[in-house]
Amino acid sequence: MKRLLLFSACTWAVITAFSQQDYPIHSVPITMVRLKDQFWLPRLEINRTVTIPASFEQCRITGRIRNFEMAGAREGKFCTVYPFDDTDIYKTIEGASYSLAIHPDKHLESFLDSLIGIIARAQEPDGYLYTARTIDPGHPGSWAGKERWEKEGEMSHELYNAGHLYEAAMAHYLATGKRNMLDIAVKNANLVCTVFGPGKRQVAPGHEIVEMGLVKMFRVTGNSRYLETAKFFLDQRGHTVTYDPKSKDPWKNGSYWQNDKPVTRQEEVEGHAVRAMYLYSAMTDIAALTSDTAYLHAVDRLWMNMVSRKIYLHGGIGAIGDGERFGAEYDLPNQTAYAETCAAIGSVFWDYRMFLLHGDSKYIDVLERTLYNGLISGVGLDGKSFFYTNAMQVNNRFTHPDLEASRSGWFTCSCCPTNILRLIPLVPGYIYANRGDQVFVNLYVSSSARITLSGKSVVNLSQESNYPWEGHVSLKVEPGSVPDFQLLLRIPGWVRGEAIPGGLYRFSGSDTVSVLIRINGDEVKCQIQNGYALIRRKWKPGDQVELFMPMKVEKVEANPLLKENLGKLALQRGPIVYCAEWKDNKGMTSNLVLPRAAELTALFRSDLLGGVEVLESEVPAVEVAGDGLLVDTRRQGFLAIPYYAWANRGKGEMSTWFPSIIRGVELISR
Repeated sequence: MKRLLLFSACTWAVITAFSQQDYPIHSVPITMVRLKDQFWLPRLEINRTVTIPASFEQCRITGRIRNFEMAGAREGKFCTVYPFDDTDIYKTIEGASYSLAIHPDKHLESFLDSLIGIIARAQEPDGYLYTARTIDPGHPGSWAGKERWEKEGEMSHELYNAGHLYEAAMAHYLATGKRNMLDIAVKNANLVCTVFGPGKRQVAPGHEIVEMGLVKMFRVTGNSRYLETAKFFLDQRGHTVTYDPKSKDPWKNGSYWQNDKPVTRQEEVEGHAVRAMYLYSAMTDIAALTSDTAYLHAVDRLWMNMVSRKIYLHGGIGAIGDGERFGAEYDLPNQTAYAETCAAIGSVFWDYRMFLLHGDSKYIDVLERTLYNGLISGVGLDGKSFFYTNAMQVNNRFTHPDLEASRSGWFTCSCCPTNILRLIPLVPGYIYANRGDQVFVNLYVSSSARITLSGKSVVNLSQESNYPWEGHVSLKVEPGSVPDFQLLLRIPGWVRGEAIPGGLYRFSGSDTVSVLIRINGDEVKCQIQNGYALIRRKWKPGDQVELFMPMKVEKVEANPLLKENLGKLALQRGPIVYCAEWKDNKGMTSNLVLPRAAELTALFRSDLLGGVEVLESEVPAVEVAGDGLLVDTRRQGFLAIPYYAWANRGKGEMSTWFPSIIRGVELISR
C-alpha cells in the first residue's frame, strides 16, 4: 500500500509538470477503501477466488496462453479464433493486479510474473506484440492483413490489443511496483508513437481502447508523446476513410466505426456499442487533460443523447445484435435486446469520467443503475457462468439466435467474462471522491476510507448501510488536521422522483420523497446542489451523519416514443430493477399482467439467490385452456426478483416489462 501511495504522488507530480489541466475531481484509490458490506464484498471475494482463477484456466485450456508461447518460439499455428484473443490474457492480468492491490497474494503475484515472462518472449524486438502475426508472419489470418497495421482501421485489432496491454501493465505496476509488464507496454507504445502521428501513418483505430490505454501510459510515465498520440487517433475519425454518407448501411456510411464524422461533430451515440464507450471515455480524458472545449461539448452532447434515447432500464446499451451496436433513437426491443456486458462496463467507465469532469450526481445515478442491474447480471452468482448479452425478456414462444436464456462458462469470443473480472475490483474506487476540501460520497456501501484533502489533511470515514436493500446510511467522521471541510452526500435520482436523467423512463404517479439527514442525532437542513446534499462544518472526532432515504416500490413507464413499452410497466425499488422469472410464477412470465393499482410488498429473502429483496403481489395471468379453445384470466401470486439475479436457477421465461391492461390477444397456433 505504501509503495502504491508513493508512486501515485510521484505520478501526480510528473503529470502536473506537463500540464496544469486534469479532472477537477479525484477518485479515492481502491487501496484506500476497505469494504465490509454484504453485497459488494462477497462479489469481490468471488471474483478473486473463483472468476480470476477460472479465467486463467480457460485461457490455458483454449490455447490463449499457448498462442503467446508459440509467438515466443516463432513457430506453430495460431490456435484460437480471433486475433484479439490476446486481450483475454491482458484483461485477466489487469483484474488480478487490481485484486492484488487490495488483497496481497504471493502465489498469484508469482504466477503473474511467469505469465508476463511468456508475454515478453512473444514481443518482437522493435516492440510489436500481436501473436496472430508473430507466430506465422506469412499467414496471420484474414482479419490481420498481409502487413502490419494494414487492416487496423477495420478488423485487425492490433491497436485494440495494444490498448488492453497498456491497461494491464498500468494495473500491474501500480499494484506491485514491478516494471516487467510496464517495460513491455512502454516498448510497444514507443513503437506505436513512432509509426502513427502527423506526417506518418494515419488511421482511426477499428476498435477503440488504445486511446484510453495511452492516456494511462502518459499518467504513469509522464511521456507527453502518449497523450499526443491518443488525441491524434481521436482526431483521425471522420478523415482517414471515405465512406458513403448517403448509405443507410452503418458499415458503409462509417457510423458503425464512429468514423462518419470528426468526433467533435458527432451528436448521436452510434455504431458498435463497446467501441463507442471506449471512444467517448478517451474523449472525456482528453477534454479534461487538455481543456479542449470542443471535446467537452461533444461528450456532454453524446452522453445526454445516450441516456435520453438509447439506454435500457437496466442500464444496458447497444440494442441490435447485428454488429453489437446501437439502433436508432428509441429503438430498444425487449425480446431481442443485445445489451452486451462489455458495453455496460464501458458505460460505467464513461459515466465515472463524466462525474470526475463535472461533479454532477446524474452521472453516478446512471453508473449506479448500470452497475447494480445490467452489468452484474453478466456474471452468475457462482462467479464462473456468464451472459454475453442481457435480455429484457425471454418468451418460450419466441426464439432468436442472439438471445441468451442460460449462462455459459466461456465463449469463443470471451471478451465479457474477462472484462467483468477487471471491473469488479474497481468498485471500491467509485464510492468516494474528493475535490479540494470537498468529500463526495457517491455510492452507499459499508466501508471505511482514508481520504486526503488538498494534499495535506487525511480524513477517515466509516460507512454503515444495508444498501441496496435499505436506505438508512450512517457515516462516522474522523477529521484530520484541517477539520473544516464539506461533505457531499449523493441524493439518488430515484429518491428525488427521477428514474433516469433525460426522461426516457419515469416513475408512474410518484411524488418526490424528502430525505432526512441527522448529525449527532439532530436533524439538519441541507442545500441540494447537482444532486448532492452539502454539509459544511468544523468536524469533531466521532461525528455521526445519518441519511434516511425512503425506498418505495416504483412502477416505471417509458417515454411514449419508446413504442416497445407502450402500455407496459416495470418495477424498481431503490437502485434495483426487478424482473419476474418462470421459477417463481407457475412456469411462465409472458402471460402476466401488472395493473397500475397492483399493491406490491417488499420482503427480504435470505434463502433465495444469496439473499435478495423480492416484490410480492397478486396479479391477473392469462390462461389458455388445455384444449386451446378458451382464453381466460385468473388471479395468481406474483414474485419479482432483482434483475441481476435471473438465470441462476435454470432456463425459462423472464420478463422485465409487463402490460398494465389487456387490450387484445395475439393468437399463436404453433
